[in-house]
Amino acid sequence: MNAIKLHPLKKLEIILEGAHKEFATDLLDRAGVKGYTIVGNLSGKGSHGMYGGHLMFNEDDVLIMIIVAVPQSLFDPLLEGFQPFFEAHSGVIFVSDIQVGRPVKFMA
Repeated sequence: MNAIKLHPLKKLEIILEGAHKEFATDLLDRAGVKGYTIVGNLSGKGSHGMYGGHLMFNEDDVLIMIIVAVPQSLFDPLLEGFQPFFEAHSGVIFVSDIQVGRPVKFMA
């Protein structure tokens, strides 16, 4: 039986205010990211205390997380693109080394 060949990628979990979703997705699209997942209505505790994940009047008032898996060739440019944003706005990026069995889904 043949084992699935795994390929290394970087996973970014980008947490920011919903009002900045378009900035983040535009940056990802311009960088050539093939896809991403957006999770809305986050809640938790951070440096500014508790944050409730409830919808008020629109999705701009909540935290979102954008999950994306990218090859190393896109990783550094994405971090460079997000750095000025996170110097001016709240949020965070978590980075993990991952492996995937279907790299065609993530690479150009």
